[in-house]
Amino acid sequence: MIRSSGLFLAGAALLALAGCSANGGGTTGTGGVDGARIAAAPPGEWLSTGRTYDEQRFSPLGAINPGNVGQLGLAWSADLDTARGQEATPLMIDGALYVSTAWSMVKAYDAATGKPLWSYDPEVPRETLVKACCDAVNRGVAAWGNRLFVGTLDGRLIALDRKTGKPAWTVMTIDPKSNQTITGAPRVVNGMVLIGNGGAEFGARGYVTAYDAQTGKQVWRFYTVPAQPGTKREPEYLKKAAATWHGQWWKQGGGGTVWDAMAYDPALDLLYIGVGNGSPWNQLYRSEGKGDNLYLSSIVAIHAKTGEYAWHYQTTPGESWDFTATQHIILADVTIDGKPRKVLMQAPKNGFFYVLDRTDGKLISARNFVPVNWASGIDMRTGRPIENPAARYYKTSKPFIGSPGATGAHSWQPMAFDPKTGLVFIPANLAAFPYIPDPAWKPAKLGFNVGVDMGKAAMPADAAARKAALAATTGALIAWDPVAQKERWRVSFKGPWNGGVLATAGGLVFQGNAAGEFVAYAAANGKKLWSFPAQTGIVAPPMSYELGGQQYVAVLAGWGGVWALAPGVLIDKSGPMRNISRLLVFKVGGKAQLPAPPALEKAPLDPPASTAAPDVIAAGGERFGRFCGVCHGDAAVGGALVPDLRRSGVLNDATTWQQIVHDGLLKDNGMVSFAGVMSAPEIETIRQYVIKRANEDKALERASAPNTR
Repeated sequence: MIRSSGLFLAGAALLALAGCSANGGGTTGTGGVDGARIAAAPPGEWLSTGRTYDEQRFSPLGAINPGNVGQLGLAWSADLDTARGQEATPLMIDGALYVSTAWSMVKAYDAATGKPLWSYDPEVPRETLVKACCDAVNRGVAAWGNRLFVGTLDGRLIALDRKTGKPAWTVMTIDPKSNQTITGAPRVVNGMVLIGNGGAEFGARGYVTAYDAQTGKQVWRFYTVPAQPGTKREPEYLKKAAATWHGQWWKQGGGGTVWDAMAYDPALDLLYIGVGNGSPWNQLYRSEGKGDNLYLSSIVAIHAKTGEYAWHYQTTPGESWDFTATQHIILADVTIDGKPRKVLMQAPKNGFFYVLDRTDGKLISARNFVPVNWASGIDMRTGRPIENPAARYYKTSKPFIGSPGATGAHSWQPMAFDPKTGLVFIPANLAAFPYIPDPAWKPAKLGFNVGVDMGKAAMPADAAARKAALAATTGALIAWDPVAQKERWRVSFKGPWNGGVLATAGGLVFQGNAAGEFVAYAAANGKKLWSFPAQTGIVAPPMSYELGGQQYVAVLAGWGGVWALAPGVLIDKSGPMRNISRLLVFKVGGKAQLPAPPALEKAPLDPPASTAAPDVIAAGGERFGRFCGVCHGDAAVGGALVPDLRRSGVLNDATTWQQIVHDGLLKDNGMVSFAGVMSAPEIETIRQYVIKRANEDKALERASAPNTR
């Protein structure tokens, strides 16, 4: 049994002592945002990315319910000036809606009418894109006082005036020469803005930093990976971690980036962070194949005021599969075995749902919520996974088809918790990945530095193999009972990478999906009650707010992220999902209409003949997997966000190909020069590989076309 969370009674009491002035006696606030206002947010507001510090993503609004959700219609929409993935959660404060978009831009709208109030562009250099594993996305802004805070893809943290959108201060949070980025939403605790970094595929060392909200001055920094021994005076928690690392891990940073999940308990003054994967993935190259490598893939509790270590729980010791623990963290008060427990819940990439005591990090329960083959379960005595020896591919020197794969059983898309039903709603992926050892691997300045052979892992040009992959690569919205550790209901999807989730007091669960629908389900049983054709895939999580007695539901639409880039068109045999980036806002009785979508033009597969030697093509395939596939699709089968190289006119022109890939002709579009890691002849092998692949896929298209004779 789960009862309504009492996590923020202290914050509610503070709000009451203030005479409820923070909510003005109505549904929206009238002044600056502070901790009490975030902790006990008025029902009509959405003040932090997870709504409140507990990150439950539950709206207490119930005006929209199963009885009238069928009358839900578009209230207004706003087109966005970028055609990349949209992943942010809007905030609603004092009648204004604030949202970040791709390329770290921030926009403000009148929440009732959609009238634009202001727009801010931090002018992120487009060549930064080569440092980002997973699109030019941004997951949202934070609020404190009368300011907003946004992290930019190129590593800046910027404070904006909430009324005007003008910058108040800017601080660089990373070494600008490093391959690090920011895609996550900041949080603000005790007047400090908290932000992590991304880049574990590119040689980063992870940390989370606290900055003074007024001045931008750094207050503290918490590292997740120890530095090179003897070079720095380390705190005790990092000294203990160093004993779990081997070799020269610091040369590739180690990983452990804190690129998304954070939650905060003000009563305990504990900040909870989710820590990312190793750099590189392959532990043989990172730590000689030995050790737990703390604090990779861990949930870590930090004393928020001081930045000091409190406790940790490691979900995947010796991480080697990109099994991050950066996924959404939820705090709740739960009754287990008749006793109240203060718990932390997470469903990280590795496929297990964890319930921890958030006061001390002790494991309460853990069970897989999707099929898992890298481990048979979690040892409740030690808290460690019971591993399948075959999963350590670098020890067996044999490929391992891991389930879940590198995109995770659950990725960054947030879950939601409904304290009324006691259920957690998980946007799950059911997709495997071939981890293939690469005995010749060496780090490079660009491209994925993961230590596995991404080229050999590519999907072959084989109709039967593709059909099998499509059938096996699916997604689901899973309603999970965290006390019983059981699935209560499931909605299955043809493809993975579906949107984040919102639960409401009206008994509804809202989620967008990869097929371009925005859907309302019954929280009790998963019955589909309403849907809206969004014209594009939705991966961002919805939110809800109230103005003038009217409940609204808002979501960013815009297909993107790593699945839209790396696996290409595996989601649907009909082809890639297009990106049409918009902010969509709904209310009961809404009558607004979207314009008709533009025609989808698809260039024909018309490559030149493939004449290169097999060894040249094979070398090009290996290089494509290492340096190109993360943006241009598995085996060059491109999605809709970037050009499909198989269909490019440049494929016929070796000179222009070199100007783009070697010389950086299109760096202002994000396509930088790769001359630092490949010579011109090596770049030509990639062109020959794409030509070969385009011819193979053209033959597949011809064979599958209807017989028109």
